[in-house]
Amino acid sequence: MISFSRLDRITRRVSIGAFSIILAVAVAVPAGAQEATGGQRFVPIRAEEYMVVSQERQASEVGRDIMRRGGNAIDAAVATAFALAVTLPRAGNLGGGGFMVVHRGDTGETVAIDARETAPAASDRDMFLNAEGEADPELSRRSGLAVGVPGTVAGLALAHERYGSGTLTFAELVAPAIALARDGFVVSADTSAALASPDTAERLLADPNVAAYYPGGAAPIGGDTLKLPVLAGTLQAIADNGPSAFYEGEIAQGIVDAVTERGGRMTLEDLGNYEAKLREPVHGTFKDYEVFSMPPPSSGGVHLVQILNTLEDQPFGTYGLNSAEMIHVMVEAMKYAYADRAHYLGDPDFVDVPVKALTSKAYAHQIAARIDMTRATPSSEIAADPGALPYESNETTHFSVVDDAGNAVSMTTTLNFSFGVGFGTAGGFLLNNELDDFSAKPGVPNAYGLIGGDANAVEPDKRPLSSMTPTILLKDGEVSLVTGSPGGSRIITTVLQVILNATVHERNIATATNAPRIHHQWLPDYIRIEEGISHDTIRLLEDMGHEVRVMDSMGSAQSIQVGAEGELYGASDPRRPGGAAVGD
Repeated sequence: MISFSRLDRITRRVSIGAFSIILAVAVAVPAGAQEATGGQRFVPIRAEEYMVVSQERQASEVGRDIMRRGGNAIDAAVATAFALAVTLPRAGNLGGGGFMVVHRGDTGETVAIDARETAPAASDRDMFLNAEGEADPELSRRSGLAVGVPGTVAGLALAHERYGSGTLTFAELVAPAIALARDGFVVSADTSAALASPDTAERLLADPNVAAYYPGGAAPIGGDTLKLPVLAGTLQAIADNGPSAFYEGEIAQGIVDAVTERGGRMTLEDLGNYEAKLREPVHGTFKDYEVFSMPPPSSGGVHLVQILNTLEDQPFGTYGLNSAEMIHVMVEAMKYAYADRAHYLGDPDFVDVPVKALTSKAYAHQIAARIDMTRATPSSEIAADPGALPYESNETTHFSVVDDAGNAVSMTTTLNFSFGVGFGTAGGFLLNNELDDFSAKPGVPNAYGLIGGDANAVEPDKRPLSSMTPTILLKDGEVSLVTGSPGGSRIITTVLQVILNATVHERNIATATNAPRIHHQWLPDYIRIEEGISHDTIRLLEDMGHEVRVMDSMGSAQSIQVGAEGELYGASDPRRPGGAAVGD
């Protein structure tokens, strides 16, 4: 891949000048963009210098403006994340956590930042069981016990401290979010629809703290301008005093009060002891690409690389995108990966996760040799002692950023369920129910009728397993693709298909994003499939022995692809309206 140097890019900035293109869903046709040829129905947005792609337009604009002011991609990511905490309340957050993969253009270094929530020190492996010793989903999803110690603020501060440009202070990166909360932002139709759900509205507004966020105690509708002065005050305190303002003092006490009032065990010591962690990303290769993704306690990177390794030697040239052969071989590879996920994956600070073995080419070759291209392998034949995983909540958000110096950020954050645990703090923000991602009772069917594994059992200070898969692909040492998605257990397979569609199937990033998706997670043993797959293809899959269920859409990929001359192409997934790809 040919890439411009930083000097070349700066020269082009002077000669081309600044311009802005904003896209609600990446299907418009900007001049000079990748052409919609060869069955490619969609065209991405194009930019020359830098780009932010997120699920919410106003947050994307914040990140774009930070880079206009001289900040780098890491600065822009921090500012975008804080903005999402205001404008995308169901998933953007101060009260949750997430993962970030960062590539530095100057050194070639790629790192991972773990801002996953932790279990309070008083947690124990039986705390989600009822009096009869059975898993109680109300305890793990709606009570104070469900809330993990939030990691977002610490993770963003660490990213800025270690990898920011030095041009802008932490306070300057928080300032746009403060302005949105203080002066008001336009409520998107997507957020309005999420708030309008009777169950959501009743649950949220029953909490006095949350009801106080909204004028008159009523949820806003799309197009309204909403001001959140209490949240603005919390953000101002973080801007003025750094992350300590969140993990100590009044804001921290508000978190503890909200949690303990609902039966939780969080203390001020839990908050004061929280640390975001730098981790070595999972690294693999696929064809001509290097793949960098999130390591445990996310399972995303391990199993993304494992599946790519398993598929690498397939004759993609003879498989059409979403052909029966392509879907079949992807599904078979997915089954093995998700079976391994259930057995091996957990917080690496507590369990020994065999990352190198699971991501080795040799292991993938063993799996590939077991795949029969004429028949589906029943999941019962893949693991004799299964531990299975529930379908995790969709309510996560992802964004991708690339700047003109070759820096890139892929970040996924979450509250877990939509609007998290369903109650908030006096500080103006919602809390997560992330501890539901632990195995409620290892070895015994949980609320989904599925079995969880010991590696992901609840323990004090432990981080629950996740599927978040923020990912960066390099080609010839330079950024080629930045991608990620929400979607719970479907995140891994969503990211997989975006990568395959953009690389071996040679689709532009918008077409790669829009293509119908499939998913299999080993148990339950059926292919989940989106509308748009040919009925003939479904029949062929059923003839192979697959059970196929057409269900709701999966994921919301937010991706940036780098062209041969260093130009940027972005696509925001139309599966969740309101996203934006914003260029220089």
